[in-house]
This record gives sequence, structure tokens and C-alpha cells, in this order.
Amino acid sequence: MSSTASGTTSTSSGTWRNWAGNVTARPVREVTPASVDELSAAVRQAAEDGLRVKAVGTGHSFTAAAATDGVLIRPQLLTGIRGIDRDAMTVTVEAGTPLKRLNMALAREGLSLTNMGDIMEQTVSGATSTGTHGTGRESASIAVQIRGLELVTADGSVLTCSENGTAEERAVFAAARIGIGALGIVTAITFAVEPLFLLTAREEPMAFDRVLAEFDELWAENEHFEFYWFPHTGNTNTKRNNRSAGPEKPVPPLSGWFEDEFLSNGVFQVANWVGRAVPATVPTIARISSRALSARTYTDIPYKVFTSPRRVRFVEMEYAVPRAALADTLRELKAMVDRSPLRVSFPVEVRTAPADDITLSTASGRDSAYVAVHMFKGTPYRAYFTAAERIFTAHEGRPHWGKVHTRDADYLSGVYPRFGEFTALRDRLDPDRRFQNDYLRRVLGS
Repeated sequence: MSSTASGTTSTSSGTWRNWAGNVTARPVREVTPASVDELSAAVRQAAEDGLRVKAVGTGHSFTAAAATDGVLIRPQLLTGIRGIDRDAMTVTVEAGTPLKRLNMALAREGLSLTNMGDIMEQTVSGATSTGTHGTGRESASIAVQIRGLELVTADGSVLTCSENGTAEERAVFAAARIGIGALGIVTAITFAVEPLFLLTAREEPMAFDRVLAEFDELWAENEHFEFYWFPHTGNTNTKRNNRSAGPEKPVPPLSGWFEDEFLSNGVFQVANWVGRAVPATVPTIARISSRALSARTYTDIPYKVFTSPRRVRFVEMEYAVPRAALADTLRELKAMVDRSPLRVSFPVEVRTAPADDITLSTASGRDSAYVAVHMFKGTPYRAYFTAAERIFTAHEGRPHWGKVHTRDADYLSGVYPRFGEFTALRDRLDPDRRFQNDYLRRVLGS
């Protein structure tokens, strides 16, 4: 192992695994740069050695987007807030900063992101590069909140871009907000922020048929609407988040622990162990699980409402379909599960996003609904995911870049109108494919 003043480079003899354990990689070496200069030097050295380069965050992607047999960049020393501009209402943060730390730091400053996903463990660059999103009528994607990016490109130079830059910088900005690691290694992100606000969450069970019948109304009447359908049942749990004038009324600590930790994580973990060992028990467990959580309403700051702990490990596939196609997609998914021998112990998550202008965003140019299917870690998932994917693609679905799917560049170029714009930019920024890996070769072409 060699070390610089503060970063480290090591010859890798180990295997890298993602959070779900379904992706592994054996890089030649790992680099943990402590500055942008060190990262640039690592990219230049990789080029001299003829090695590919990939950055990896916390491994929350279920695809091999970050896997490499070359140089693996670990950004955990590139963390923290560089600066807050209260006039522009922006915050600039180092790429390796976990969303959890960013959200907590912003709250201490009386600030918040407008929207976020439900998991806070990812790094800001990993989350945005793969298109992580929450749910919302007017906002959903974390990447849409980006106002500026800094990235190290294939020749080791540092490129900054924003919507106010030169024509080339604007083209990079349009694509690199969700760049899947194909255009360079993101080193810092500037996000739009707003004064800290309160959200009132209303969670309640609702019949599957009723949710679909009233979906347009539920979407229109709430700033943030989502629901979970439990396969093998006709039951869902719905969640509506809307801005509130207060007062703050958080979930009481004891009931919060009971519902969010004991039921949603502890009991759910045990139920999945039982279901994995004895698949015939899954429908019964699903019926019990779908009724375990009672209705509740609470008011708190955004990250305490939008996010929740996810300790039960799983593998996930998620597709964005046109919002108008959601009801048909879900009815087909339910019919498929009902008539199949599949036993699915994890609920199906449904969220929405408005159309945006990011080149390879799953909501690029169209109002979208997201349908996410999950299987407990260690349970065979291919039969379920294959059948679900057939339904999603029949509705011109776009797969989440960080979740399991089998699509390739031929398919993706047909569902993304600006696909060629992205690949042309990649040809300019990384002609030698320094940031290539097997996953990018499949989804973007050679």
C-alpha cells in the first residue's frame, strides 16, 4: 500500500460486493483520494497503466454500474459541505458525502432539499448518478435539484458545468446530472435548497382496487403520494405527504420504534426468513403483514418524513412507465402474480415523478410512475423479475439505472428520445472508454 499526504492507494486482493450481495468485482487496485487533485492523478495513472476506472459509493445499486476489474475509486474522504450560498439558496457538497449527513447538516442550518428518496445511506454522487428519486406531483428526482457539477474527466482534467455555462457546459450539465458514471467521476455537486419546512404524513391502509380507481385524484390532491401493494392480497398501505404550517408533531419514540424498527424491520425480517424457508407460507404472511401497520398521522421536518430505515436486505427491479399507464401495468402485474406459482414476500412500491429535462432521467420528457418489485436477499428472483419486466417493457418502461434489469442499448435508445445526445457527448468526453465497464457496454453500447 502506498499513501499520499492524506489519501491511499492499495493493490487490491479482495472482492468488492454491493449492499445486496448480488454484484461482485475484483479490482486491480483501490484508491481513496483525499482531494480532487489526488483523484485526477489516479485517473491519469490508470490511463498510463491501461486500466479502466470506476467510482463506488455505498454499493446500494443492484446493477454492476460501479463494478470494475481496473481501478476502484472510493470517495469516502471527499465528504462534507464546501459552502452554502444563502443568496442563491444553494449548497455545494463533496461527492462522497452520504445523503444522511447532508440532510442532517442542512437541517442544522435551517435548510432542506425539496424532495428525496426513502433511503439515506447512499452518497450524493451515487444517488444522483443513477437517478435516485422520491415521489411527487411537482418534484421527485434528486438530480433535478442539482444546479452545478464538478467532475474529473478521462484525461484527468476537472470540468465544472451548470445550466448557465457555455453551450458545451450546458450539454454536459443536461447529461451528467444522471451520468451513470459514463462521463467522468463526479467530485462535487451544487444543490438548490430552501428554508426548512414541515411535512404532515398521513399513512393508512387502502384496498388495491380503490387506490387504482382513485389514483388520479390521490395524485392530484397530494404533493407527495405513494403506496405499497402486498402481492397475494388486495391490500395496500398509502402515504400522503403535504407541507404543513405546523405545529411539529413527530411520531412518539416508542410507537416509532415499534412500527418502524420492530414491525417494519425486525418482524418483517423474521417473516421473510420463514417465507424463504417455507414458500407456501408467503401468502398468509403477506395478508398479516399488509394489516400489521395501522393508520397514523405525524408532522416533522422533511428528511424525517421522506426517509425510513431499511435494514432488511433485498434485490430490486424498478421501471418508470408513463403515468397514464400505471393502472394497467399494476393490474397486469397483479394478475401475473395471482395466476403464477410465484411466492412474493416483499411489497411492490409505487411512486410518481413529473417530466424533467435530464437526458437519461427515467422521467425525461414524460410524466412517470415508478413500479418497484423486490425479493428478499437469498430468495430466487429471476422468474418474478423476468415476468414483471415483460409487463413493464410492454408499456415502454424505462429501467432504473441502479436496479436489476436486462435491457440493452438497442431497447433503451427506443425509449429515450435523447439517447443519441448522451452517447455523442460520451464519445467526446471519454473516447477511449476510460470509465467503461460491462454494464455500460450493455446499456450504452460500445
